[in-house]
Order: sequence, then C-alpha cells, then structure tokens
Amino acid sequence: MNKPFSQSCVENQEVILNAISSYLKKDTRVLEIGSGTGQHAVYFSSNFPRLCWQTSDLAEYLPGINAWIEEANLPNLTQAVELDVCVRWPENKYDVIFSANTFHIMNQAQVQQCMRRCVNCMEPEACLIIYGPFNYNGSYTSTSNENFDHWLKSRDPESGIKHFEWVNQLAQDMNMQLVDDIEMPANNRILIWKNETLGDQS
Repeated sequence: MNKPFSQSCVENQEVILNAISSYLKKDTRVLEIGSGTGQHAVYFSSNFPRLCWQTSDLAEYLPGINAWIEEANLPNLTQAVELDVCVRWPENKYDVIFSANTFHIMNQAQVQQCMRRCVNCMEPEACLIIYGPFNYNGSYTSTSNENFDHWLKSRDPESGIKHFEWVNQLAQDMNMQLVDDIEMPANNRILIWKNETLGDQS
C-alpha cells in the first residue's frame, strides 16, 4: 500500500524529539496514543534505538502505520495495536505515554477518559507527554490557533483546542503532577506530567 504522509510530522519531529529527549532514557517503554501516519514513531525509534516504542490508533489507521513500521524494519518498533480511548487499551505498563495532536480532535469526554486510562498503563513515576495547541487563561494564544479552533468545530462541534487549566486539573485528579510546559513552534506546547500513583485507578 502507499504509505500515508504528513508534512507537519516532517516539520515538527526534530523539535519535538529535542524537547522530550531527556525523558527518553535507555530501555524506556513508550506507548504512543494516536500514532496517525506512524512517521513520528519511525523517526523517534530510529534516533533512540534503546527505546521500545509501541504505536497505537483506531483500527482504520493501523494499516498505514504498519506500512511505515514494516519499511523501517526497526527492532525496537513493533506492529501497531488498536486503541480507542473510550473502549480498548493495552494491558501493559509503560515508562512514557506520548501523544501528538490528538486532544484537540477529541471531545471533552474522550480527553477525560484518556487521562484516566493513561494512569492504568503507567509505571510509577512514568511520564505523560502531550504535544499540541492549548488555550491559557481562557484565551487563544494566537490568531492562527483561534482560526484553527473554528475550523475544527466546523467539522465536529464537540472537538476543539482544550484549556490548559482544565487538562492540568484532570491530571492532578489522577495524581499526575505537571513537571514541564514547553513552548513549541507554531503556537504549540509540550505538556509533561509525572505519575505519582502507585495503584490502579480503574
């Protein structure tokens, strides 16, 4: 099959990797939620060969992700698994959970469920890393983000850019503490929370 392709992945993969590299230590097990085309997974795994990177997405996207994985043929990058934030999650535990450009696609209930279920897949002191646009203090951070949000809502009224304060409160309710908030190009952020929960939250 022809592999899916995202130009934005090409443009942001290096800056994302540089921003999160200190959280990707050797032998780290990573779960990527919403792997999309699979390009981030291939790029990150090729640059950090000691990582064990698990891609995931809705069933319809798995063939495209696996096309990238099969072509890359990396020993630390396995076949994608199906993950629906409200239904199906892996049973394994991970040191890092990473997701890029997903929260603004989800509705609020899906984001809530995602945050809750992430904790169940995280080792103690594991990190949750979320990349994408966020609103702060009830406002857009740029005109381009405002226009993007209007476009998202024209496609799905329940989607849209989420408020940082709301997402951070969800994390705190799950015993995750914010350890970094990194400004990124194109009015995006990287938010990183650390798991402080020892028990299962299901």
